[in-house]
Formats: sequence, structure tokens, C-alpha cells
Amino acid sequence: LFLIIFIFCLTHSIQSLTTSGTSSRIKAHLLKLNSMESDQSERVVVCGGGIVAASIAYHLTKKGIKPIVIERSKIGAAASGKAGGFLARDWGSGSTSQLHTKSFDLHEKLANELNIESYRKIPTLSVQVGKKGKNVASWLDRQATSTLMDNNTAQVTPMELTQKLMSAAKENGAEFMIGTVSDIEMEDSENTGKLKKIKSVVLESGETIACSIVIVAMGPWSVLAEEWFNIPIPMEGIKSTSLVYKDMEDIKNEPYALFCSEDTNGCHLEVYPRPNGEVYICGCGGSDYVNAGRLKKGGDCSKPELIKEDEKRVEAAGKSFGTISNLGKDLKPSLVQSCMRPCPPDGLPIMGKVPNVEGAYICAGHNCWGILWAPISGLAMSELVKDGFSETIDLTPFSPSRFMNLKEGKRGKKVGQISVGE
Repeated sequence: LFLIIFIFCLTHSIQSLTTSGTSSRIKAHLLKLNSMESDQSERVVVCGGGIVAASIAYHLTKKGIKPIVIERSKIGAAASGKAGGFLARDWGSGSTSQLHTKSFDLHEKLANELNIESYRKIPTLSVQVGKKGKNVASWLDRQATSTLMDNNTAQVTPMELTQKLMSAAKENGAEFMIGTVSDIEMEDSENTGKLKKIKSVVLESGETIACSIVIVAMGPWSVLAEEWFNIPIPMEGIKSTSLVYKDMEDIKNEPYALFCSEDTNGCHLEVYPRPNGEVYICGCGGSDYVNAGRLKKGGDCSKPELIKEDEKRVEAAGKSFGTISNLGKDLKPSLVQSCMRPCPPDGLPIMGKVPNVEGAYICAGHNCWGILWAPISGLAMSELVKDGFSETIDLTPFSPSRFMNLKEGKRGKKVGQISVGE
């Protein structure tokens, strides 16, 4: 009898333990599924694959946030892969001074962190074109007179920095995917003062990505967010041609950035020698001001692949380069290209929270200083998302809700208030 009772109790205990274990495993699995669903709804999506988006993604991961970056073409497909990469610390004025000084310093820090080989300090010359005179650089041996303009400038090759920022973000847990964002789904917000909140990102493929935060960083194509968030984003793309010459050893050994006066070819060249022997030239004149309609679906500038160089400006810039240096005389560029810089009417970037939409942010419109300002913009946006405010810079002047009493004429490079570029 004792043996029978013992066997019965043992069997019952085993069944109880098994049932209890199974129940625990089921509960744990359900909790994991619920957690996964919660994680998905709390995800952060960055729209765009340029240097600003890459900087945002990188700095978010440094704060423990692992975003999904969605880009329609490839990393650095537009201006971030085709810009000059000129960096000037002290050329800002008013609200942009903080962007210049802090981002200039951050570039050097990132160059060390990410092993950016193309970053270096480089002096900048002011060049008067049309008459041969004294020159700081020996390779300015034709119709040019130059003086030192600024000794506290630097350069970086934008594509290298963009790719390494994104690679570092991915190593830190960010995801990258190719896709075209077609819409942002929203739902009613429980938060007092907010009418809507982010629910998901919708792709042209039909795929829906659940998330609670969306950061639009698509350069000039950020105007698409007007319809997504029902807010005005008055911005146009300024399309300009650029040239790249390779294997310019004489200039490589005596590097100076140049800002040239306007010449008879309608150019006001900006010349940036790179450490690898390339010479990048922009300021070719004849820029095309692309309105929002042309940037949207069906427009002639609706995607990076449609942005083509102006052959007439290529020819004019080639002549202008040959006018100031024998090295450029009768020399064909190795690469010709075009890209657009995103420019709001007041010349200030758009950075901050979208009004009346919880979890919506914009970081775009950096004009001709997108490469310089990208590091500090990414850091500031990561602070805004993580902490609700930016400790690094004052974002108030750049708020997406500011668009009233706009002023024109702030699109080009300046030293303070003095225009020095297109």
C-alpha cells in the first residue's frame, strides 16, 4: 500500500511540474511576443540616407537607440555624395554661429573616432580673377591674384564621412533598408496638446513599419512631408554642377581652398583640393532653382538619379579653371555631376519637432552648409528625441513651426554677413 501511494504521489508531482513548466514557458513566450510588439511600436525610423540622416542614426545609437534608416536609392546618393566638403568654423552669423563653431569642432572629433582619412585642416584663399598678380599658391600661375582669406578652415570628402557614420551606426545596432516612404500613418494622441501621434511608416511597396518616432531627413525631398504631416515646408532645391579632376599632384603638394571672384564665363569658382590628389570644383554658375512641384512624384527632379549636370556650365567652369592655372588649361575633368542643396526661404535649416504630431521630427534644409552642420545636427536631434530637448545647441530659431515673415536672399556661402559663394 505504501509503495502504491508513493508511486501515485510521484507521478502526480511529475505531472504537476511538467504542467507548471509548460505554463511558465508559454507565459514567457507570450511576454516575449508582447515585448516584441511593444518594441516595434516604439521603434524610431529615420527617413533619408544622406549625411544628416547618417549623423542622426549614429548619434542615436550612441545614446542606446537603434533606429531603422530608410533610403530610396543608396547611402550618399545625392548631395552627400557629390558635395565639396568645405568646413569653415567662423563663417556663421546670428543663430548659425553655434552650428558653425560646434560642428567644426565635432568634425575633428569624428575624424578621429571613425578614421576619416579625407579630413584635414586647409587654409583658404580669396582669388581675384582676370589679372596676374602675387599669389600665395604657386599653381595659381595665370590670371589670378590671391590673398589669405582664412587659416581656420578644413575639408572632408562627404561620401567617406557619410558612409562611415552609417557603418558605425549599423555596428551599434541600427538597421538600414532600401525603400521609398510614401506616407506616414498617424492616430489620435492621448497627450494633451497633441492632435496626432505617429503609428507607422508606409512604403511604396505596401510594407508598413510600426514605429512611434519618425525623423524626416531627406534633404530637398523633405518637402514630401508637407502632405504627411499637413504642415508647410517651404523649401526648394538649388541644383548646381560640379567637376572633379584626379591626379593633380602639384596641387596635392600645395593645398589651398579657393574662393574666386566672378569671371567672364559667369563662374565664381570654389576649388577644394583633396588629400588623395583630386580637385573638386563648384561655383560654376547657372544654378537651377527647383520648386516643390518638381521635387515631388512625377517631377523632373523627384529622385537623385534624375539630377544631371549642365554641360554648358561644365564647359564654362573648365575654361575658368584654365584661366587661373596652367594645370587646368585644356584639361578635361575626370567626373562631372550635379546635386541639389535644400534651401528654405530664410536660409536657416529646419530642425525640431513637428507641430501637433507626437513623435514627428524634421531635420533638413541645411543649404550650402549641410556637410559642415551635419555632425552637430545629428547630435542635437538625438538629444531632442532621447531627452526632449537639445543641450548642445539652441534649436528654437530652426523650429519647423516658424514659417512666417520670411526673408529672401540668404542662400549662398558667407563669412558672417559677407557673401562669398553662390
